[in-house]
Amino acid sequence: HHHHHHHHHHHHQHQHMSSSAPKRRANSSDDGDGGDGSRGAGDGVGAPAATSGQLPASTPHLPAALRAGALPRHLAVIMDGNARWAEARGLGAFAGHSAGVASLRALVERCCKWGIPALTVFAFSSENWGRGQREVTFLLSLFGRVLAEEAPALARAGVRLRVVGDRARLPAALVRQIQQAEALTAACTRLQLSVAISYGARSDLASAARAVAKRVAAGELDPEQVDEAELQRHLSLAPVLAAVGPPDLLLRTSGEQRLSNFLLWEAAYAELVFSDVLWPDFGEAQLVDALAAFQARARRFGART
Repeated sequence: HHHHHHHHHHHHQHQHMSSSAPKRRANSSDDGDGGDGSRGAGDGVGAPAATSGQLPASTPHLPAALRAGALPRHLAVIMDGNARWAEARGLGAFAGHSAGVASLRALVERCCKWGIPALTVFAFSSENWGRGQREVTFLLSLFGRVLAEEAPALARAGVRLRVVGDRARLPAALVRQIQQAEALTAACTRLQLSVAISYGARSDLASAARAVAKRVAAGELDPEQVDEAELQRHLSLAPVLAAVGPPDLLLRTSGEQRLSNFLLWEAAYAELVFSDVLWPDFGEAQLVDALAAFQARARRFGART
């Protein structure tokens, strides 16, 4: 049924997301489920975050198909297809989520290497709470493990991690792990990595509206002063929007063409690119294709944005 289908997608996304946090280290542990082998063969496993950290920022090492000046500044990704990837291999969904982490790690490394300053990934939607309890529990523990394992490598690579979403629903232990990882990377400036966990764009907008309402009620703000900038200041992604700007490229994998309540405000002017490839199979070649599609459009329409 459709809703369930949706969750499924998100599910995948979530995992990926977590993967984003991990760069390299999650490898050994993430894959207890058998996602490992396939994942190991995958794309980004060989490039440690730490290594990326040592690359001079001025060396994009870009593939020939891409132009350095026209890369997106803020890439947003709905990581979809983990469960279908696992199913196609006769594996459980858990293995797909673990494999998705490797794809995320590889993507984080490429953003560092190629000089894309912000990456925001959808790891677990507020709708995903509706999934089976076992899968939800697995995903939350995977997030925690990946955060703990990857945070030091992210910090060395210059990656600032933020987790956006409704923390009230997350287990207290996971919230502590999130706070520790965020604190560890707080001074990093090379890549702004935002991972959406228990996130829904409408809920985030409602939360921003409540924050504005409190300011008005306290007499700090006249209702006439409530404008787009004021509302945006209270969104979870506000620090990234202020530092880098809104997503200019929104990518969704696995063939689905929906926003699924992700970044509804922030993606107002983003180019939308869809890839049929399932998230665990999304590697360098697919990223180059997505960026080349973005560049082709940017050449035609960039001046009018």
